[in-house]
This record gives sequence, C-alpha cells and structure tokens, in this order.
Amino acid sequence: MTITPIGPPCSRGPLISAEGLNGVGKTYLTNRAVETLETKPLMLDEFSEWANGRPGLGGALLRALYEASVPDPFLRGGTPMTEALLLMAIKRHDLDTVLPSLSGGLAVIEGRSVDTTAVCQALLLQPDDPDAALQTAIALLDLASSYRPLPDLTILVTDDASKALERAQRRDRCVFTGEQADFMREACALFERLAATDPVRYRVVDRRHIDEYEAAEQIRAWIQGAGDGLSCLVEPWQGPGAACMCCGQRTAAEAA
Repeated sequence: MTITPIGPPCSRGPLISAEGLNGVGKTYLTNRAVETLETKPLMLDEFSEWANGRPGLGGALLRALYEASVPDPFLRGGTPMTEALLLMAIKRHDLDTVLPSLSGGLAVIEGRSVDTTAVCQALLLQPDDPDAALQTAIALLDLASSYRPLPDLTILVTDDASKALERAQRRDRCVFTGEQADFMREACALFERLAATDPVRYRVVDRRHIDEYEAAEQIRAWIQGAGDGLSCLVEPWQGPGAACMCCGQRTAAEAA
C-alpha cells in the first residue's frame, strides 16, 4: 500500500535510519558521508533527547531503560516485550521532535531506528530459533509501524561480528562476556537476514568486501538520492484519507 497526496506532491524531506551492531563503524561512516554533502541533514543522534529546547521524554525513557539494565550494553533488563514497547515509544518521540525539519524539506538521519529494536528484542523473545527470531523481528517491525511510519531508507552497516566486537571493546574500554559476544554475532546474522526481506527499504554496506572510503561514498550517494519521489507521511492509526503529517494534504491509499 502506498500513500499519495490528492494535491501537489509532498515536499517533505526523507527519513533515513543508519543501523548496525556496536563497532561496525555506523556512526563514523555516516558522519564521513554527511561531511561531503552540501546540504547537511539533521542527525537525530544529537537531538533525540531534546524537545522544545529542553531534555525530553525520549531521554528520560532511555535513562530508565539504561538504569534497569546496568551493566548490560544491550539494554536487556529481563522483560523484552516491555522493553520493546518502551523503545518504540522513544522512536515515536524522536519522530515527533523532527517533524518540523522533515516538513521543511530537510533530510533526517536517525542513528538507530526501530530496526535495532526489532532485531535485539526478537533475539530475546526467540533465543534458540533463528527462523522464529526472523519472523518475530518482522512482526515487531509491523507493530512499530502502527506507532509511526518506518524510515524511507534504512542503511545497514555490517561487518564480521568478531571485528565489530574488537572495535566496540576498544572504543568503550570494556571486555564483553562470552554471552554478550554471542548475542552480537546472532544480531549480526539476524540484521542481514532482516535486510534481505525488504530490499526496497534497506541498503547494505558490507565492510567485509569494501573499504571505508567506498563505504562512505555509498552512504553519501544513498542519502543524496533518498529524497526522490517521497510519499506523504500519515499517522498509521488514522488510516486512508488522513492528512499528511508534514504537508497537511489529504491523502489517498493505492494498492502497491
């Protein structure tokens, strides 16, 4: 199903997410790509904890999850479905804070979006069955899409999980437990399988096959082209005929 405006095309900016494991270089490569763009996108990592110039609800929810899961680096507090719903609420909060920028035609890049939530929580809900974890991740994304629109483009940065683990430990000056290292490897595999289910939305940068210069150039090109032919954003719970969240036009639903 696609959403099209009844009037002139929507002039909003694209909503892009950059996903990947700790240590794959997601933030580093995205920042390198953005440096070369003439018009800089809004980087949501820098603003997700703020609303109207002050600390926002998203930051408060994230701090609560962190405190409940210490010392786990993956925010696992023992109640994966509750944590999934809270993380989805944070991502809805993030969208609310950037709607003015999207409405003004600016590209917005989320450091992580609902895909990370889907992958990590699916592994916790289905820890011993990779196929069931994949189906659960897809179902969690479907649930997330009832909270807010999914990104127009999702850039997945992936690498050999062992190399990502080495980088993450060096960067954070910590040593992951064997269980945490296994979780990273399982998340790496699930991320790649999930991306393969939706080649229209996902673009994959595999650092096992290209160097950082080519990776950054790929990301730059994808960001630059993400604003072409965008449909309106509507509140998922309002259904067909709802007004666009950015341009305010009434919309019509068409079969894809």
